[in-house]
Amino acid sequence: MSVLIVIPARYASTRYPGKPLVELTGANGVARSLIRRSWDAANAVAGVDRVVVATDDRRIADHVKDFGGEVAMTSDTCRNGTERCAETIETLKGYDIIVNLQGDAPLTPPWFVEALIDAMKADPDCPVATPVLRCDHAALNGFLEDRAAGRVGGTTAVFDTAGYSLYFSKEVIPYTGRKFAEGEETPVWHHVGVYAYRPDALTAYTGWGEGNLEKWEGLEQLRFMENGVHVRAVPVEAKGRAFWELNNPVDVPRIEAMLKAQGLD
Repeated sequence: MSVLIVIPARYASTRYPGKPLVELTGANGVARSLIRRSWDAANAVAGVDRVVVATDDRRIADHVKDFGGEVAMTSDTCRNGTERCAETIETLKGYDIIVNLQGDAPLTPPWFVEALIDAMKADPDCPVATPVLRCDHAALNGFLEDRAAGRVGGTTAVFDTAGYSLYFSKEVIPYTGRKFAEGEETPVWHHVGVYAYRPDALTAYTGWGEGNLEKWEGLEQLRFMENGVHVRAVPVEAKGRAFWELNNPVDVPRIEAMLKAQGLD
């Protein structure tokens, strides 16, 4: 099965305008933009046929071309990354699996995406899949601290025994009522901002329009669930790698500290 990775990127982020061009300093002291680091993360994934950055912004497009990346220009009417992926495959046809590697997750390990692709290949009936990572005590406590401070950070997920998602939320679900100690297993799963779709699922997505849950939570994957499409949650392991998304300016030093701690340039 042929695989296309699309990295959606927009300049006009509500929470952090210009986010794709924000520079992050790695372990070697060299600063690279968020979109460049996302591009590097995509190209580290095995078994991928093509990687493109999908954007409607000329500043992002020019920057990507400057470092040798490929750009697919999309309209400014796309409301989220999934719609941008759907628009991209209107011209880049012929791929069996389309991966949406969101441009705000430069710490995404390649094996997260590889596990997602493997799950799609193993189950031809699966229309959409996304990785989930069990929170350790530090990640969960960070989520709880963000919410207590009124910040919207990472997304959490709950799913059934067959692996199908029941819900995603920017609140911390399930409710725990307390923090967790080091080494204590938590019941909370962090949703990793990567999706894999079949082409027909992407095409259907754009025809439904924004759903109520999608609108309130600001989570694009809920549109699939609101329209009866199963989203498979694929558990992945961190293998000692810290993972965090860049959602707010406060996340920049967090991610830079993780890059340095992990020796990532």
